[in-house]
Amino acid sequence: MFALLAGLVVAGPLTGCATSGESDVDALALAAQTERPDVLYNQGLANLEGGRLGEAAKKFEAIDRQHPYSEWARKALVMRAFASYRGGQYDDAVNSAQRYLTLYPGSEEAPYAQYIIGLAYYRQIPDVTRDQKEAGRAAAAMREVIERYPDSEYAEDARTKLRIARDQLAGKEMQVGRYYLERREYVAAVNRFKNVVDVYPESRQVEEALARLTEAYYAMGLVNEAQASASVLGQNYPDSPWYRDSYQLLQSKGLAPRAGGGDSWFASATRRITGA
Repeated sequence: MFALLAGLVVAGPLTGCATSGESDVDALALAAQTERPDVLYNQGLANLEGGRLGEAAKKFEAIDRQHPYSEWARKALVMRAFASYRGGQYDDAVNSAQRYLTLYPGSEEAPYAQYIIGLAYYRQIPDVTRDQKEAGRAAAAMREVIERYPDSEYAEDARTKLRIARDQLAGKEMQVGRYYLERREYVAAVNRFKNVVDVYPESRQVEEALARLTEAYYAMGLVNEAQASASVLGQNYPDSPWYRDSYQLLQSKGLAPRAGGGDSWFASATRRITGA
């Protein structure tokens, strides 16, 4: 490495940029900044073990910078993603992991790199009252783990986190739907509640969504639709308190849950919920 640098700076005086003495000094400085990749890697691991996550990330970054496209650089890149994730530097973690997947898509660490991306987004999911962009990104990244690496050791946890992220997205839909319902903007509310059933049928929000549909349809004077919503709720969640409330709402007006509703959506809702 030193010989290479020395050779490069020979041309310095020809360009008028530096004297021979200055070039020698620059070459020595650059050589001093370059360390063996295995030394840097072990230093990075030591920093990780010592909880010095920022320093660890810098060591792994130095390998990538000083020894690009080497085997050590490949290993360091995914370790940098991990160190950044553990240190709460989620953007850096995502960037490093995505770069790893671009350069080494078929490597044995590729599932882990994709999993780190999912974890980084997952850790940033805010409460349901706020924008759920990160929940959507977490769900997409974890789905990639499941679909691209179904036999990896990360697939099971990815499925769990995917369900949680999707439930969070459904929860946001419910929050917006309740807002419209309170303002008596029933059409907008119905669209939100139906979206929960259509897009997130496995979520725990579905029971309330069907109950809110019953309430909204009844308030609109669409009795058949209200009865059908309660019927779908009762078929799938007969012991749910939300079904009890919907049943009582209809019963107070001399009505009862009834299949139909004049809309094929109700017929397909149960199939979506049950996965049939």
